[in-house]
Amino acid sequence: MGNPFLVEVVRGHSVESRHRGSLCVVQADGATVFSLGDVDRPVFPRSAVKALQALPLIESGAADQFGLTDAEIALACASHSGEERHAATAASMLAKVGRDVGCLECGSHWPMGEAANRALAASGGTPNALHNNCSGKHAGFVCLASASGDDPAGYVTAAHPVQQRVRAALEDITGACHDEEAGGIDGCSIPTYAIPLPAMAFGFARFGTGVGVSADTAKAAARIRKAVALNPFMVAGTDRFDTKVMEILGERAFVKVGAEGVYCAALPELGYGIALKIDDGATRAAEIAMAALLLRYLKLDDTEAAAIGRLAAPDNLNWNGIRVGAMRPARDIAGAGR
Repeated sequence: MGNPFLVEVVRGHSVESRHRGSLCVVQADGATVFSLGDVDRPVFPRSAVKALQALPLIESGAADQFGLTDAEIALACASHSGEERHAATAASMLAKVGRDVGCLECGSHWPMGEAANRALAASGGTPNALHNNCSGKHAGFVCLASASGDDPAGYVTAAHPVQQRVRAALEDITGACHDEEAGGIDGCSIPTYAIPLPAMAFGFARFGTGVGVSADTAKAAARIRKAVALNPFMVAGTDRFDTKVMEILGERAFVKVGAEGVYCAALPELGYGIALKIDDGATRAAEIAMAALLLRYLKLDDTEAAAIGRLAAPDNLNWNGIRVGAMRPARDIAGAGR
């Protein structure tokens, strides 16, 4: 039997499509709060763990050494839309270590944000690595290498000291082995490692609370959470789910998208970490599942509940702006936590 349906797409009064997946909610002590589907199957977290990958940037002292701002720290955790502020902030990070876009090894792509994409094209410009949604993370890697006295060249390879430190940080906070057998190469060329969802959720529970990690790691995690809460635009962009959620909830929830239908979150006040994976890789379904879990576990006022509720059950509009249906979480998620 496959994973359960987590999200439904409704047209009129009928379900038109369904998305299967798995999810788990874990406490900082490792206890499981809620689980659905085959959560033990290792999956690649992809960009969902960028904040965890940024821990060495803070713990090493590199962020302080180069005077990184909260906005720059937030960008180091981002899958951004490639808007002007995003590209400029990544360039600023590089300038602080005497580098430029030429040292980034993430590759180039057109901005993910449609408005930014159109604006760049209309200006006659072409994309460079600063527009890559991972440019902030990579600028952070260059800062980490520079602070350690390492040559940044080749920082994307598993053997480079930067990736060795990142891998160690991931293993430490998730408790999961990140070995070569579970390894792959991410879209931005750094190593990525498949681990079970409970390990991801456990890592984010610890990231949100500091429980079970060193004092330095707990301090670094708190600084990252604060930086992102102060600069939610930097971690995603205009009209993006992550930015909307953290504009609404601030430090009460850290949420982060990953490619192929992965989403992770930390709920510090509850000590919970969340990790989910949509089988078909649909981000739209992952967002709805995450919003539904936020609704169920957080005590929200009426304004907050209405705003998160719209993200959990968005309308489907046709090209004339007519509401033709909606997307909604399946009953198993909607009832979670009760």
